[in-house]
Order: sequence, then C-alpha cells, then structure tokens
Amino acid sequence: MMFEKAIQKQFTKKYLLQGMLFFALFSLIYFIVDSLNMSYGEMRETYGLFLVIFNIILNVVMSFLSALLMNLSTAMVELKGKEGKASSFGFFSVLFGILTYGCTSCVIAFFSAVGIAFSVVALPLAGLPYKLISLVLIVIGLVWIRYEINHASCKITHNS
Repeated sequence: MMFEKAIQKQFTKKYLLQGMLFFALFSLIYFIVDSLNMSYGEMRETYGLFLVIFNIILNVVMSFLSALLMNLSTAMVELKGKEGKASSFGFFSVLFGILTYGCTSCVIAFFSAVGIAFSVVALPLAGLPYKLISLVLIVIGLVWIRYEINHASCKITHNS
C-alpha cells in the first residue's frame, strides 16, 4: 500500500530532519500560546501540578502529530504529485488554538480589526478543552491524509 511507502520515507535523513524542524516549530508555537494564556506557575497555583504536566505532555504530542502530518503531506506530494487536503488540519489546529485559548488581547484586537465584536469568557482549565479540540483536529487530519495516500491515483507504478 502507498501509506507504507509514505511511512518508510519518514525514516530517511531528509524526513527526519524536516520532522525535527516541524516538531520544534510547532512546540514553540504551542508553548508560546500556553504562556500567553497563563504561565505554568500560575496554572500550577490555580489548577495544580497535574494540569501543568498534562498541558506539557499534550503540547509534545500535538507537536509530534502535527510534524508527522506535515511530513506525510510532503511524502504524498512526492508519491502522488499532488498535495492532500488534510495537510491544512495542523494549521487549523494552531489557528484554532491562537483564536480560542491564546492571548486574549491579541484575539480581541484581531477580531476588532476585521469588524467582529464579542465578549470574552474565561476559558475553563486554562483552555484545556480547546487544546483537546485542537488535538482532535490533528488526528482527523492524520486519518484523512492516510485515506488520501491510500485511495488517490498516483504517479508511480506499483512493482511488488
């Protein structure tokens, strides 16, 4: 199957380096968004150490899965000659995070600039439910990219 070929590509030097770069970039984004929402010290005082640890683990998992999604999308371009629609789910996850549990003043300023007014509501558990929704978006993207890799027409022939 084509998905196995895409997975095999993930262990080449090019994809390992690209994956590490994507992982570092997504980690930076997720940790910055967390710090803009609430510092880990404040989160520990308000909600306890468990939530801080869970948020950090969730950031690492989401960064890894987002990097994998980007790498699989790149492999799909190489294998099939076209980009999949699922590659945008990692971006949507980051955008969703910034617009929901990110820096409140930035979000208000952004929406005001485009003419959308709303009232700000305090987010529960330092935005954890919204982070879990972001994780679901990434997982949907991974499932979708796997489907696209396996079921779309390809530019290479299968010699197995």
